[in-house]
Amino acid sequence: MDTDTQLQTVTDIMRSTRIASLAYVSKTGDLVSTPMGTQDFEEPGTVWFITERSTDKVEAIAADPRVNVHYAGKEGWVSLAGTARFVDDVAKLRELWDASAGAYMSGGPEDADNGLIEVTASSAEYWDSPGTVAVAVQFVKGLVSDAQPDMGDSGIVRL
Repeated sequence: MDTDTQLQTVTDIMRSTRIASLAYVSKTGDLVSTPMGTQDFEEPGTVWFITERSTDKVEAIAADPRVNVHYAGKEGWVSLAGTARFVDDVAKLRELWDASAGAYMSGGPEDADNGLIEVTASSAEYWDSPGTVAVAVQFVKGLVSDAQPDMGDSGIVRL
């Protein structure tokens, strides 16, 4: 599969689910993850989340910006490896603010505690699932025969 096709596959999987899991290294050195609603991504290599400045994750990311963002949905699975940073940009926050942000966050885009996490990914690993039923059929096929099951396409793309 060529790079453009791989990037389109990654994009389609990411768009198929809005909720991602953001993994980062905590202040105590533990690897932790938290669910985050994706506000936007300009391309698979740049993802935006709305957050509060006063959270542990913002403090941890400032100390160690290495992160992983994971998407899993009906279309497949994507794991982005990269770095994150807190962005204090009210204009961008206004642009990305929606009803879901208002449901989880106090105040609005002008609230001094609200801001953005920008993730810049260096690579995306993906698995393009052919669907739950097809995966189950292929899994059983692999169990009862010598045939290698077709579990969909997978790969790694440098971003």
